Amino acid sequence: MATKRKAHSGGSGPRDGLPDAKKLSSEGAKRHVAAVVLARGGSKGIPLKNIKMLAGVPLLGWVLRAALDSKMFDSVWVSTDHDEIEKVGKSWGAQVHRRSKEVSRDSSSSLETLQEFARLNPEVDVICNIQATSPCLHPFHLKEALEMITKQGYDSVFSVVRRHQFRWVEVKQGSSELTSPLNLDPAARPRRQDWDGELCENGSFYFNCRELLMQNMVQGGKVAYYEMLPEYSVDIDVDIDWPVAEQRVLRFGYFGEPSPEVVRLLFCNISECLTAGRVFISASGEEMMSIHIRDTRGIRLLQKEGIEVVLLTSDLDPMTNQLKEKMSKRTGCQVVTVAEEPLHGLKAMIEERKLDWKDVAYMGSDQQDVCCLNVAGLSAVPRDAPSVAINAAKYTCHKFGGKGALREFAEHILLQREKAKSQMEQQRIDRHHF
Repeated sequence: MATKRKAHSGGSGPRDGLPDAKKLSSEGAKRHVAAVVLARGGSKGIPLKNIKMLAGVPLLGWVLRAALDSKMFDSVWVSTDHDEIEKVGKSWGAQVHRRSKEVSRDSSSSLETLQEFARLNPEVDVICNIQATSPCLHPFHLKEALEMITKQGYDSVFSVVRRHQFRWVEVKQGSSELTSPLNLDPAARPRRQDWDGELCENGSFYFNCRELLMQNMVQGGKVAYYEMLPEYSVDIDVDIDWPVAEQRVLRFGYFGEPSPEVVRLLFCNISECLTAGRVFISASGEEMMSIHIRDTRGIRLLQKEGIEVVLLTSDLDPMTNQLKEKMSKRTGCQVVTVAEEPLHGLKAMIEERKLDWKDVAYMGSDQQDVCCLNVAGLSAVPRDAPSVAINAAKYTCHKFGGKGALREFAEHILLQREKAKSQMEQQRIDRHHF
């Protein structure tokens, strides 16, 4: 996954006629902060776009998960006029603002809808409008931006992305006028690396104190921007090529809080993970596989820590019963044959153990593993996996399949568990001694 980088922010002082930060906040009083996702049902470009499945998740679900997991909001809302969108919003843990007909027209603005929400919810002091069409939003974006209001005293904060695009004056067709540059000198055209570029709104979110909204302003008072990296700036309103958007989300989207400290079960593909994907056939017709002793030691490390390891073989790469028995005896693991799409079969095994996908680690290697890689609490692929699997995994091994990748993932699981234990112990010390 891409490394998270803290974005820089900047702002200007209060503008004439607008309230300053002190007037917009109640000193000493905790303000109610609400996240509001606007999701009207009448999308013209893509019907019911806001709940269309994107990489296995409703578009709306991506931002709701980020908002809830940020733990920064006193309430999280979906504002809609559509029954199905309301159902999806509630299923993802949001409250619903059922907007009126007056603010549900094609001509209705976001500002009008947010003002109606503010009037119906007078306890809300800060309204954070998060766009449903920004599925690569992460909790850390929301946390850092909101703290600019709650801790640094800004009245409004909005998201931007840095673009390196030279702009020119538009000339109408048939006009005798000549175009001219807007943001460069053609005689001293800079290289990309020598130019900081420009900050453009990316539409991911707009945070405001309610007083500004009620004065018909989305940005005002003491205003600042929050810069996001380009890889997180995916806007489905513009990027309507759904397959392309899905690939971006699989690579840079937020798939929920990892829970490495509660991993109880590891599913690992035999082919291309535990082995290099090769089957040897003897002169007598006997099938054989080669496994690295480093990987079997990795399995024993997990078993020693109480983590069950289940090895998977697929209908796509069947193994003989004799070979499965030998593999099970060698590793001390149950060997299970799964269907071409393993998700549903493994779900039953997880439920039998009274676990959830967040308690599961999954190691796969190809297209058929993508769904499991996405939903597992921890997931990994070997270094030589195809890009479709790498994009879906939360961790990509440095080692190749059959050459230590499983051992590496086992060490990663145990390292994350130790980090979580240390954090929990520190929190316990802080609670009881300070």
